[in-house]
Amino acid sequence: MSPARGTVSGTTGRRTVATLGAAYIVFAGGWAYVRATGGEPSLNVLIVTALIVGPGVILIYGAHRLPAYDITPNYYPVIGQWCLGAIVVMTAILSLYHFQPADSFRNPHRSFLMFTALSSVAGLGVGIYDARARTRALEVDRRNRELRRMQALLEESNDRLEQFASAASHDLQEPLRMITRYLTLVEHRYADALDEDGREFVAFAIDGADRLQEMTDGLLEYSRVEADSDSFDRVDLDDVLTDALANLHVRIDESGAAVTWDSLPLVDGDRRQLRQVFQNLVSNAITYCGDEPPRIHVSAHRRGQDWVVSVRDWGIGIDSDDQDRIFDVFQRLHSREEHPGTGIGLALCKRIVEHHGGQIWVESDPEGGSTFSFSLPAVES
Repeated sequence: MSPARGTVSGTTGRRTVATLGAAYIVFAGGWAYVRATGGEPSLNVLIVTALIVGPGVILIYGAHRLPAYDITPNYYPVIGQWCLGAIVVMTAILSLYHFQPADSFRNPHRSFLMFTALSSVAGLGVGIYDARARTRALEVDRRNRELRRMQALLEESNDRLEQFASAASHDLQEPLRMITRYLTLVEHRYADALDEDGREFVAFAIDGADRLQEMTDGLLEYSRVEADSDSFDRVDLDDVLTDALANLHVRIDESGAAVTWDSLPLVDGDRRQLRQVFQNLVSNAITYCGDEPPRIHVSAHRRGQDWVVSVRDWGIGIDSDDQDRIFDVFQRLHSREEHPGTGIGLALCKRIVEHHGGQIWVESDPEGGSTFSFSLPAVES
């Protein structure tokens, strides 16, 4: 509805309520004059007049105060309709009572004015409540539509970003391979022609190209999490963890790591992606083990409608200020000289877990290791 139309509707609704109030004040004055001049006791006239004038004043004040309530002006006419409706209902009740044979009002005019005035105030209260409820419903609907619009824009933006990241990563593969290949040729064929600085420069260039290749591979995998997994199958996490440890057997043997685990549940998911999560978490536990041989334990427990899987290590731990940002892309807490890596592994874990409808987090003591946990929706076995 246009603002101009809403303003007109609001003015009409307020005018209706105020007019009713003014009418009752006028009727009360006329009735009081007639009764007072007719000899009715002044106290009776005063009480009845107050019972009619009071609701009239309330109606006028209520109409004046409507803009202060949290009500859309388009719904002001609803309040007027409730007031009029209450008067109509009360009039019907009074008429039935007055004309039924057993009894009737001794002063029907006084009863009509008094009871309909009071009922109009009740209508005002109900009308304000109804109008506010409609306003809240309208606002909720508007916000829901805005949220749906923003969600659609975000999904479109995310799709475009994923397509860009995937295309960029894919298109970088061949140039990077070419750079690495020719730098390696230079290193091998012209090693004797290069002095020590030249050989060092070539080595730096090859190392940089290799790191960029790793980052590109990781970014490509990160961008394709949802595209590569359209549907889930029932998978046994015990088997998934066994596959992940098999892929890491060289690192486990070289580091002397001791990996233990409890029985793990069945879930619905992508086997390859869940294997990647285990592989990244166990690999990190090995990398950040500290001076002692790595000790890693994998467990699971039920929490409501989810399974919570935890990978516990006794390594160097993570400061509380860094426990959130480690799941962001390319976020590293240590230099490559201290610990190698691309900064994509935990971000990839987070994206995979969220794609499976879960969450991932870390609990860590800088002096006593870390526990990486992630939730997955439980399924009936």
